Amino acid sequence: MRILVVSDTHGDLYSLQKAVMRQPTAEVVIHCGDGEEQAQWIRDNFKDKMVISVKGNCDWGSSLNAIEEITLEGKKILITHGHLFNAKLTLQNLYYEAKDKKADILCFGHTHIPKEIYEDGIYMFNPGSCCGYNATYGYIDITPQGIVTNILKVM
Repeated sequence: MRILVVSDTHGDLYSLQKAVMRQPTAEVVIHCGDGEEQAQWIRDNFKDKMVISVKGNCDWGSSLNAIEEITLEGKKILITHGHLFNAKLTLQNLYYEAKDKKADILCFGHTHIPKEIYEDGIYMFNPGSCCGYNATYGYIDITPQGIVTNILKVM
């Protein structure tokens, strides 16, 4: 199963469209916050895809949850934006939250810096910011052989 992961679109529908179109086999799209309207655009235009999104610090007035947990292909995925865990200062709080929740994969954003970290059985994945000239996004493949993460530039 392929999962497209984006974050911090900040209104950049153009970059988001390119990311979604470049991953046509992705069955699930995870939006890690700061782009509630763009996540809704995916729901409206790609009805065949499951879309999970969380509230970011710039999603003012959002009714989305700040944290979501889902299980796909037997792997527990924890999704958050990162601001509630001080992600710009340290990843330790996010790591402990994922460990506490027994997550296999943690998807987060907020820092605008792409990260792929594997530590003690947890994949910590930040696709970066899908906004502007240096826009990035990522995908996660869950296969019988294991989990693979990848980060790509939109351009």
